[in-house]
Amino acid sequence: MPFTYDYPRPALTVDAVVFREHDGKHEVLLIKRKHYPFEGLWALPGGFVDMDETVEEAVARELEEETGLRDVVLEQMHVFSAPGRDPRGRTVSVTFWGMREFANSLVNGGDDAADAQWFQMDKLPSLAFDHIEAVEMARKRLKIQK
Repeated sequence: MPFTYDYPRPALTVDAVVFREHDGKHEVLLIKRKHYPFEGLWALPGGFVDMDETVEEAVARELEEETGLRDVVLEQMHVFSAPGRDPRGRTVSVTFWGMREFANSLVNGGDDAADAQWFQMDKLPSLAFDHIEAVEMARKRLKIQK
């Protein structure tokens, strides 16, 4: 029998901030959420970490399931842990960032993503959760202009 604690524990998720350069401008990859919460809003690709995988495995799996992208080199960027960031309950997200070459950047929404698209940095839609903070943090680290 697995050991259980008397104390509540947060859920663990991963998110991917993936950029590409197209026609001299940087774009970020977003998915349109298919389910609650924030159904119909744009967000970063990501999701819950399964019990039998690392966060690195989870972010690669979620990115492929939701967008079709594989073999993206991702680097851990930041942990977002503000209470209330997810209306489903206490959730901590390990966020990764990376770049994708334009030639191999065709995406399709899949799994729990209704759509997947690249957006220019100066034309971002409203984002779910606290994902605008993650995009801005990654943009600044990569010194990408809006």
